[in-house]
This record gives sequence, C-alpha cells and structure tokens, in this order.
Amino acid sequence: MHSAPPATRNEVVSEEGSEQRGEETKKDFLPDYGTTTVEVATIKLVKPKRKKKQKDKQQQPQEESKRETKLREMQREWKRDDLFGNTLIDQTLEELRKDEEFLNTQERIKTIGEKKMAALERTIRQRALGDKQFPHQNMRRDKPTLLQLNIGLYCNQACAHCHVESSPLRKQDVMSAEVAARCITLLENTPSIKTVDITGGAPELCPTFRFLVATLRAKFGNDLEIIDRCNLTVLQEPGQEDLVEFLKSHNVHIIASLPCYSSDNVNKQRGNGVFDRSIASLIAFNRAGYGVPHAVPVTAETDRNNNKEDDKQPYHQLDLVYNPLGAFLPPPQEKLELQYKEQLAQSFGITFNNLYTITNMPIKRFADFLYRRDELKDYMDLLQRNYNPSTLDSLMCKETINIGHTGKVFDCDFNQQLGKTLGITDEDKNFNEEDGLSVFDIESYDDLAQYTIRNDNHCFGCTAGMGSS
Repeated sequence: MHSAPPATRNEVVSEEGSEQRGEETKKDFLPDYGTTTVEVATIKLVKPKRKKKQKDKQQQPQEESKRETKLREMQREWKRDDLFGNTLIDQTLEELRKDEEFLNTQERIKTIGEKKMAALERTIRQRALGDKQFPHQNMRRDKPTLLQLNIGLYCNQACAHCHVESSPLRKQDVMSAEVAARCITLLENTPSIKTVDITGGAPELCPTFRFLVATLRAKFGNDLEIIDRCNLTVLQEPGQEDLVEFLKSHNVHIIASLPCYSSDNVNKQRGNGVFDRSIASLIAFNRAGYGVPHAVPVTAETDRNNNKEDDKQPYHQLDLVYNPLGAFLPPPQEKLELQYKEQLAQSFGITFNNLYTITNMPIKRFADFLYRRDELKDYMDLLQRNYNPSTLDSLMCKETINIGHTGKVFDCDFNQQLGKTLGITDEDKNFNEEDGLSVFDIESYDDLAQYTIRNDNHCFGCTAGMGSS
C-alpha cells in the first residue's frame, strides 16, 4: 500500500508568473501530465459551486442535520453487517492457487531467492531506460519528521499492484515486540519526529499493532500523529470487531486504499468482492465519526482547549489513496478528489477528508505485471519523460526513516522491498544487505543523518508528473 502524507501532498505549487503561464509550462515540461484518459477521472464533470448566500446561525444546524440524515439513509443499504466477522483470507488463498502468474513468481523466488530477483528486476528496469539514469544520486536527507514502520507483510488480500508482495502466505513475516519496543525507544530520543506511519501488509493483523499504537499514544499523547495504512477489508476479519473503536479511542489517523469508486476497477485490482467490503468499512468509519468534514481535528491543542469553538465536535481523520490500474500516471489530485467526494457521497452517503494520488512503482508485483505484458519499457519511458525536478524537495525519503519488520533501516518502503538497507553503498560489489543497519545499531534516528539516500532508477516513480509519496 501509501504514502505519505501527512505524508507529503503530491501537488507541487508552480512558481511561474501566472496560473495560465504555469499550465502552459507544465504541458511543455511534463508532456503527459493531465492527459490520463481513465474512467475514474471522466465519469462526471465537476460543476463549479455557486457562492451561496450566508445563512443565519439557526438555519445552518437544521440543514446540517438534514444532510446527515440523508447520508445515513444512503449508508443503510451498503453497510452490510453480514460481512463483518466473515474472513476474506480463504477467498484470497483460493484465488492465488489459480493465479498462474503469482505461482510462477513464487517458484522463481524459491529457485533464485529474493535478493537475486531484486537485482534482476533492477537490470530489466535499466535496460528499459537504456543509458538514462536517475539524475540525483546519493541525495542528502533532512532532519527526520516522520517514522514509517512496516510491521509485517501478512495481509488478507493479494493486490495486483502490491509493491511489498503481501498476502495471507506471509503470516510469519511480522515485527516482534522486541523490535517494536526498540523503535519506540529511538523515537523518544528523536524529538523532531512528530508522525508515526504504520503500514504493512495489513498492519492491524500483526500481533504488535495494538501494543504499538497504545504505547505510542500513552507515551506521547496527542502531540504525536499516528497513521494507520488501512486496506479497509481488515475491519471484517474475525477478531477485529472492535478495531474501529480501538482506532478512534487512540485517535489514529486512517489513510485507506480505494483505487476507484467503481466496483469493477477495485475488484479487478484487489480481488472479488473487495469493493463491497471496502464501502461497508468506510461506512463503519463514518458512523464512528471518521471523515466528517465540518468538524475540527483532534490535536494536543484541542485537548487543552475545550471551549469547542462554533460548537464543532472533534473528528477523526479519514483520507483515501488512489493509484492507477495500469501503466499510466494518476490524474491531477485536486480534481480527482472532487470527483471521489461527489461519487462516494451521491452513491453511498460516504464522506472523507482528503484524497492522495500515488504513482505505481515499477517494482515487485507491479513490475512483473508490466514485464509479462511487454509494457515495462513504455512505463519506464513514461516516468522518465515526465521527470519533474520540482518534486525533489518534497520527496518522502528526505524526512522519513523507514523500518522493516525485522528492524532493518531504510530510506523508504520502496527501498525496503528492494533490500536497499542504510549503511550499505551500491558501489560495494561485495556487500551483503544483512550487514546493513538495524534499530539496534543506533541510539537515535538522528544518527542516520550521515548516510545519503540510496537513489536508483525506480526513483523516477516518485518524481514523475506532480510527484508521488
């Protein structure tokens, strides 16, 4: 699954002299930006909102109440109580047993190992690029502000685009309590980090997830933002009946994957029936108070200030993530967010806060997908052709420390899956990634400032178009 918001917003503000001139420059500078012709961006046109007359204070609460009632009525049809407590894992395993491409990849991993697979994958990407190289090698990192913890690769789904090869078969690949506790100790020694981003797999299925969340909130209060990268269907797994209430009570910010607002596209990418399950889970979040646009965020400041300005109740943040179904760039983020909000509200009564667009990285499962279809070269050309140097300052890896479930330290989740551990240089031909740094080799995340970012040809994925993190 993604960044990274708070992760960095993907839209980069143009510094050209005027908006019109800026758009012309984008077209010249980024030839494929805004040209994506996918159903998700073109089903409906967003009509400009007319400026409404200001209503008196007595009328506003009445209209908000009517709107909430209407949304509740729409949600009733889709909330699907029958799905909760009904696992998706058995269906996913059955689909994997019939997936020849997945089985072939698993056989190759057994034969040559993940390390050689990653090296071969890099070679294939470079052949697709020819003599073109990512123009910025060994970038310097800034002071860390975000800690991303990939606490395991176990998942109830096996998505076609997954860059971490998650599935129900990865049940043993989860973070231990010892590693989780060490991550927290290092966080206490690094005051510049204000956000912990917990990802997977389906992180909620890992045994250390609730320990980690509860301990972080107890130690740091609401001064620390805690993000859960949620695949939505995990809410329905047996034993997760109280998950929404747990997340809400610990003020966890949800960033959830929903690659489209149509069932066909979601089910094609994430598995049969996943769309209905995702909609039911979003409704569960809404009903618990997540994603309510007219409220104010829960922060340390709102904890201290209980006067509830304008009678608005604190909300719990629910953001969505879109990634393309195939070998193309995502549509412009702001326009797509409006489209998502309109479609989800009109069809299902669902509200959320923000939408983030993420470019699919040409690694792991998605790289195999492209290679088998003879589309990898075209995709790498697309990313390189739309390379945008304006995205460099906002790249997630600049201010992020990424920790894998074994405790190894990386620049980002993508480098983690490619085995690019910190403390190793690509120039060392005899390196062993197992010799790279772990959380037990440092006393603070600030200790990593001396190590440059291990950039490579996959970094075109985060710098194409308007950026992706």
